[in-house]
Amino acid sequence: MAFDFRDLAVPILVAPMTGGPSTPELAAAGTNAGGLGFIAAGYLTAEVFAERLTAARGLASGPIGANLFAPQPSAGTTADIERYAEALAPEAERYGAQLGKPRWDDDHWAAKLEVLLDVRPDVASFTFGVPSEQECGRLREAGIAVVGSVTTLLEAQTALAHGVDAVAVQGPSAGGHRGTFDPAAQPATQPLGELLAEVKAAVDVPVVAAGGLMTAADVGGVLAAGAVAAQLGTAFLLADEAGSSPVHRAALQDRQFTETAVTRAFSGRYARGLRNRFIDEHEAEAPLGYPEVHWLTSPLRQASVRAGDPHAVNIWAGTGFRQIGTGAVADIMAKLT
Repeated sequence: MAFDFRDLAVPILVAPMTGGPSTPELAAAGTNAGGLGFIAAGYLTAEVFAERLTAARGLASGPIGANLFAPQPSAGTTADIERYAEALAPEAERYGAQLGKPRWDDDHWAAKLEVLLDVRPDVASFTFGVPSEQECGRLREAGIAVVGSVTTLLEAQTALAHGVDAVAVQGPSAGGHRGTFDPAAQPATQPLGELLAEVKAAVDVPVVAAGGLMTAADVGGVLAAGAVAAQLGTAFLLADEAGSSPVHRAALQDRQFTETAVTRAFSGRYARGLRNRFIDEHEAEAPLGYPEVHWLTSPLRQASVRAGDPHAVNIWAGTGFRQIGTGAVADIMAKLT
């Protein structure tokens, strides 16, 4: 592949974070500090994705990455999701919002692949699955390195069979959505160190380590264990260049929040965020069903943000959120090496 992680001056990837944090400025700052920044395509239209990716390329002095959500069938049923909508009706009334219309879509998959082939970022990574063998081939022919995000050895082997150039292993401490391929499966709990060692021993491609990495010691540990780079997301949520909402930023620094939880209550897919009232009250009744539940709760979560209330919105964060630094990306990166 044309891109080689080992060529990075700083072997740190600023992870793609959907829903606002991943701005062109954040991605470019990660690259300009010697690492690799990403634009997150999730939930964007293909046109907006193209604009943001192009903007990041224009701001960056080196390579830029992009991340897409790979479409998977929903694990939900219409009846389960309708019951959940009924349960959430009082929440919508509380925040003066209308619940969204549940729907399945593929997040504009084909159009976003065309954006990749047109703009040609140096790296394209994929979450929830990987492109087909043919799609991987098209991307590689265009000079784009293809990275599969994986949470188990089996997923890594599947990604390799599809023709990826590298894998990013995600440990269970990661913030945001778990990258599990099977939308109905419980997320793996294998510690990152064990997963990294297992995958490293079984594959012949570069391996990136991700999930709960917050400090220079964390980064040094995975590099010493054979990872070509460390991917960090939560560590950059409070960066000056991040697009994290004011509610998200405040909650990450609010002492009322003491722990994270893995929940399906917000999106119908397992993801880790600060344990708040919504998780406590609705996790037990929340069905699987992604992206239907995401679209169902989206207006409610937006209303919670407008109200300045962190208790009915997903505050995605990894387990090490207490160690998040502030300031410019370059300063945060300097403390990680």
